[in-house]
Amino acid sequence: MRREKSKMLKTIKADIDAVFDRDPAARSLVEVLLTYSGLHAIIMHRIAHWFQNNNFLLVARIISQFSRFLTGIEIHPGAEIGNGFFVDHGMGVVIGETTEIGDNVTLYQGVTLGGTGKESGKRHPTLGDNVMVSAGAKVLGSIEIGDNAKIGAGAVVLKPVPENTTVVGVPGKVVVQDGERIRGEIDLQHGDLPDPVEEMLKCMNNRIERLEKKLKASEQKFNESEKEVEGL
Repeated sequence: MRREKSKMLKTIKADIDAVFDRDPAARSLVEVLLTYSGLHAIIMHRIAHWFQNNNFLLVARIISQFSRFLTGIEIHPGAEIGNGFFVDHGMGVVIGETTEIGDNVTLYQGVTLGGTGKESGKRHPTLGDNVMVSAGAKVLGSIEIGDNAKIGAGAVVLKPVPENTTVVGVPGKVVVQDGERIRGEIDLQHGDLPDPVEEMLKCMNNRIERLEKKLKASEQKFNESEKEVEGL
């Protein structure tokens, strides 16, 4: 029992450290402990998860629902969450029962780690270490998100994501893989992800410009040909 308490305290300390590491607005320990709903949610989840693992299922669900009422963050007590977990501005975050989350993972508001139907068994995502999921993204089904992956705001991810990969769009598409990588550093630049729609529009614009040049050249040749015929 003492070992379990010691382990839980170390895990909670890692969660507190994650706030200071990833949120420049965090100024003091007292402020973080009293005002950070993401921290409140993960601490209550750690407690609910202990009750879940010890077959106090109703108590676990009551704690998780109380946490949801207080924080606006819904985490099923069965979800497995690693150390250094950070939810920033977490209103509307939903994490399903069979979700597995690695270490140093960051979620922003409105993220859903959910299922895709009434299938039984493993039906929610598995996130590796150092994963970042931006605001409003939906990761659905029993899929794996590799280490160091980034998922852009509003993306809907239905297929596995390799490690060191950036995914954006609906449905989610890989836009960066094995690009510039800094080992061990958590990347929070979720406002600076590639936009596949913008890239497509640029390609279309370039193609239109090439077609306009060809059309102009054809018109010039046609006009020159007409002048030659008139000269005869």
